[in-house]
Amino acid sequence: MTRPAAIVTGGARGIGLACAEALADAGFDILIADLAEKHDDSLASNITGRSAMFAYHRGDIADLADHAALVDAAMRAFGRIDCLVNNAGIGAVVRGDLLELKPENFDRALNINLRGTVFLSQAVAKAMLATPATAARSIITITSVSAEMASPERADYCVSKAGLSMWVKNLALRLAAENVGVFEVRPGIIRTDMTAGVSAKYDALIEDGLVPAKRWGEAADIGAVVAALASGKFGFSTGSVIDVDGALSVPRL
Repeated sequence: MTRPAAIVTGGARGIGLACAEALADAGFDILIADLAEKHDDSLASNITGRSAMFAYHRGDIADLADHAALVDAAMRAFGRIDCLVNNAGIGAVVRGDLLELKPENFDRALNINLRGTVFLSQAVAKAMLATPATAARSIITITSVSAEMASPERADYCVSKAGLSMWVKNLALRLAAENVGVFEVRPGIIRTDMTAGVSAKYDALIEDGLVPAKRWGEAADIGAVVAALASGKFGFSTGSVIDVDGALSVPRL
């Protein structure tokens, strides 16, 4: 039986790696796309140790010209693409007063988080539809609670994630009849390298009740949701937003 295959962008560490691990455990072969010229050997052994085939593609999703090569790498390795996890992204280049937001920093956040993800999704969707489906197919985009919750000190990041949220809705409508599940996963405060520099701040905020679940989210929390969505068992829920935030985003008085 042919195993399904997944692409995970930004999959060498953090949330992306947790998604790759969970998908491998769920029976997917994995192509990780990341910025490093060469992957660490432990990355490959981590995935192959889960009985999955492993491939790696070095690329920057902001470089639209590289998208065809990424799709080709997956097709060469596995002959198919059944799942795309859009995880690669950056935080605000500079946190600060939004009245001082620099156009070049805004452009960098939008080019990676929004523009790159939009057109990679487009390229992968075309490749999916060009191949007969023998397994559940999905495009899963990792956004953030910041797609809805404003943070004026990092408005560029919030705008990029809000734009992605609308992209997911439109893509879900386009691909619903093609039986490709399209989902948005919104992490809250997750313990990763990206949040390491502000961990003390968030420790205090969580202790004071910011997160009703009273704990940090872990990358594995996101991976578990992604693997479940990729299984096809939630196909009729295409277009849905899944909050993975310990009730952080639930409105309260």
